Amino acid sequence: MAQAIQKITLSAAQDIPFNKLVLSQQNVRKIKAGISIEDLAEDIAHRGLLTSLNVRPELDGDGNETGIYRIPAGGRRYRALERLVAQKRLAKAAGVPCIVSKGETLEVEDSLAENVQRVSLHPLDQFRAFQTLWEQGLGEEEIAARFFVSVATVKQRLRLASVSPRLLDLYAEDEMTLEQIMAFSITNDPVRQEQVWDTVSRSHSREPYYVRRLLTETAIRASDRRAVYVGIEAYEAAGGVTMRDLFDQDQGGWLQDPALLEQLVMEKLKADAEAVRVSEGWKWVQAAFDFPYGHTSGLRRFYGEQVEMTEDELARYDANRAEYDKLDAEYAEADEYSEATEQRLEELGSELDRLNDRPYFFDPQEVARGGVFVSLGASGELKIERGFVRPEDEPKGETDPSADAGDNDVDQGNDLAGTGAASGEGAQPDDEDETIKPLPDRLILDLTAARTVALRNSLANDPVIAFVAVLHAFVLKAFYVYGSDSCLEVTLQSTRFSQTPGLGDTVWAKEIDQRHEGWGQDLPKDPNDLWDFLITLDEVSQQALFAHCASLSVNAVIEPWNKRTRAIAHADQLARSIGLDMVEAGWTPTADNYLGRVTKARILQAVREAKGDQAAELIGHLKKTEMAREAERLMAGSGWLPEPLRLVTDVASVDDATCENAEILSGDAAGSGNSDLPAFLTDNGDDAHAATDEVNEERHLDAAE
Repeated sequence: MAQAIQKITLSAAQDIPFNKLVLSQQNVRKIKAGISIEDLAEDIAHRGLLTSLNVRPELDGDGNETGIYRIPAGGRRYRALERLVAQKRLAKAAGVPCIVSKGETLEVEDSLAENVQRVSLHPLDQFRAFQTLWEQGLGEEEIAARFFVSVATVKQRLRLASVSPRLLDLYAEDEMTLEQIMAFSITNDPVRQEQVWDTVSRSHSREPYYVRRLLTETAIRASDRRAVYVGIEAYEAAGGVTMRDLFDQDQGGWLQDPALLEQLVMEKLKADAEAVRVSEGWKWVQAAFDFPYGHTSGLRRFYGEQVEMTEDELARYDANRAEYDKLDAEYAEADEYSEATEQRLEELGSELDRLNDRPYFFDPQEVARGGVFVSLGASGELKIERGFVRPEDEPKGETDPSADAGDNDVDQGNDLAGTGAASGEGAQPDDEDETIKPLPDRLILDLTAARTVALRNSLANDPVIAFVAVLHAFVLKAFYVYGSDSCLEVTLQSTRFSQTPGLGDTVWAKEIDQRHEGWGQDLPKDPNDLWDFLITLDEVSQQALFAHCASLSVNAVIEPWNKRTRAIAHADQLARSIGLDMVEAGWTPTADNYLGRVTKARILQAVREAKGDQAAELIGHLKKTEMAREAERLMAGSGWLPEPLRLVTDVASVDDATCENAEILSGDAAGSGNSDLPAFLTDNGDDAHAATDEVNEERHLDAAE
């Protein structure tokens, strides 16, 4: 016969006066954790004691109860009650619900069991509880106050309501992590959430950052210059929706309606551009989100003059400058940081900047025929480029630089000089008429040809003036589109690369524009005054201006239809002499400038070269667009460069570099014999050998000289 099951008898519950309770020394909780005693006391005051204390009667030496009860489990609740008694919010003799243990187990065992068996509330349960309270009318602030958490925590938990119920069920079953659920809460579109989950669940990457990237791939960051320019408030007022990530830094969120944002940008740009035209009196204005690099080519540029400081402003400037320099020198020698000194230096610096940043005034006649380009700067500010004149707006007689085209036929004239006498054109004029007539054209040609040869010889013996003469020709070409011509037949060509997006936003293009703007402000307005200006310029400034103008003529672009093998080889030599390193210059591979424009195989090759095989394997399963973005993230800071940007540092390898440049120009890998080079970097063997022979010939000539 089966043995009878022994029934369990639970310990009795009773109310015990607070002043009859004492803490047991056997309580295992020694370290503070979780909610504070103060917050717990306030919670008990709000809703009462929800969990009874576990107590044991205290016995004297004879085993008799003394009327005092020790608390092995529930010490924090006792401390909270003690705080309420001390605040006179609870009577000393108030009854406290207690479970009185009979002592079958040790006190330390009771304390340990209560704490070990306790299970923390699942975040999803907390979210659902907060959601219920919110639906019943409690605000986020009130919920936060009642449960002693931050308002941000309540908002985060409530945000989980936007996650698809299907995904929440997966989270409850531990098939998803809390971090993944947080990532999905960026958008409140459950259909899109489930689509992204189905995508990542089939891949090897389920990381939260990847989930966020997929959910925001069609949105625009609030830190984007277009969003900064329009403003989030204006965008949302127009009906736009902004996604926010309450669980991670989102720099203001993501704007979900790019089309609406683009519309708002163009409307505001046109309005701002028209305001500039009307208020300043320009003939025309062009507005665009961005202009291609070199958009001002062919237009004459004129510059305004900065208003001079008044005597009062000049005195303030000198006083602030002197105080700034003195304070800065003293602070540099000080051993301790001074917030007051830092603040004063900042104030002085701001005042000096304000005095220096005086407005520019333009010639009203030039403004009446000139125009302005209005676009967006890199940080969302309005970018205004003033002072450009179109050829058709120039006064008649100033726009045709080819009017004196006959002056360029010097060589032809020189050839004629040897045969003119035989043709009779050089015959002496008729002396019968005593009237002084203009010199014959042919005689003028012969005389000036002689002067030209003499001038060449003299210039060759004066290197200083020769340098200035070439500089003069360069500056005329670079700064005075319709200015006076130079007698030197040297050409400064400046190729524009408007087909390449984003060039204008690079740090290099910005430095060039700033340098050009600075020189443009300093140069005389009338090109006829340029020679005297250059002659009096100091040597260092002459060299700097010469280098700037010369740099504008550099063209190291490899075009498939224009095989400039020797020119590209020279570009390598120039880069090597300067020590140009594209990594140090700031170039880094992105989805826009490289990774998104090559095949998946090339993306993986780049990642493998930069970060190793393991990194490449992480993204091998992705689609091309996603692969390019992940590769950009993985390769950040790696210093990797594609082949056309790598610098050939070994002088002895110039021949190889030339061959490689010849290969780059073709795009046909057949017959190259180099499987390491990509298809677009190969060429037929004849062209490559020809390029090598040309460079070898030049090197032999150089060595002979």
